[in-house]
Amino acid sequence: MSKIGVMICGHGSRSQAAVDEFSVLAEKLPAYLPDDWETEYGYLEFANPVIRDGLDSLREKGCDKILAVPGMLFAAMHAKNDIPTVLNTYAAKHDIEVSYGRELGVDPKMIAAAGARVQDAIDHANAKTFVANEDTCLVVIGRGASDPDANGNVAKIARMVHEGLGLGWVEVGYSGVTFPLVEPCLTHAAKLGYKRIVVFPYFLFTGILIDRIYGFTDQVADAHPDIEFVKASYLNDHDQVLATFAERIIEQVGEIPPPNCAMCKYRTQVLGFEAEVGAVQESHHHHVEGQGASAPGSNVADCTLCDTFCTGLCRLENEDHHHHHHHGDDHSHSHDHHHHAPYPHAAHPHGPESARKTKS
Repeated sequence: MSKIGVMICGHGSRSQAAVDEFSVLAEKLPAYLPDDWETEYGYLEFANPVIRDGLDSLREKGCDKILAVPGMLFAAMHAKNDIPTVLNTYAAKHDIEVSYGRELGVDPKMIAAAGARVQDAIDHANAKTFVANEDTCLVVIGRGASDPDANGNVAKIARMVHEGLGLGWVEVGYSGVTFPLVEPCLTHAAKLGYKRIVVFPYFLFTGILIDRIYGFTDQVADAHPDIEFVKASYLNDHDQVLATFAERIIEQVGEIPPPNCAMCKYRTQVLGFEAEVGAVQESHHHHVEGQGASAPGSNVADCTLCDTFCTGLCRLENEDHHHHHHHGDDHSHSHDHHHHAPYPHAAHPHGPESARKTKS
């Protein structure tokens, strides 16, 4: 019998709180898995341990089969390119079997977790002032990626929460890369005439982007005192999220492991992204691997460029000056090092460029 190890592959963050929350997955997940399986976790960048360290640890515990899973909501560049590259390189170097599971994705359990976070926020607000669900607009904010498949999945989750709870309206925004970003999305939602707007970040853990989402919520709320803005919590370690992670791991040892990434822009022509079919799969994270949130100059908490929260403006201004500041939007550091296709709508007025107009 082979000894099975489980490897949770996270992205990593410059926020220490996010790294702390992610580690809770490794502590809570074993309860959902067979008793004799070992579990470790690691990050692509910014934080320790890196993925390779977690794999080493599993090997040292005698594991000869490793079930890896992306610690991510949707499959975009990191899940499709970067993590598989790290895993494949490691498997070849150490002659060990490493399988790779699906991202959490659009799953009834994930929708249940999302619905619970939104419902909790509504219940809490209704304890003070009752507003009917049909008079409530839901705004779901996803991460945002240069991958339309991942962005489209945020919209599907949003629709299913909207329909499931019978809310009045739904708008979907993103915290970076694509459009509409948080501020244009909230400003639009405020025009719709709803008494209450519930802002729900569809994120696993805290970090710069959660601060940005709640920061823009406060800013837009100040400009619209007649509307009640309610902040829902991100997913965190909801038990349905943990159950989905467990399923993504266990299904890899089933008779027919499910395929990952059916609507992947690297595999099939997706509207507007046709040129990326067959793009080289590579990881561009080696140069920031293991640079922890405590590395000098890397902690968001030390940045003085924005008054109250990180708006993403510094990245735009630095691109204007042809160099990247340490905490521009989360991926600016990597653009000189690799050859992923540029995002085709980078200049969209409701995308990252919208950060310029919010500067007072």
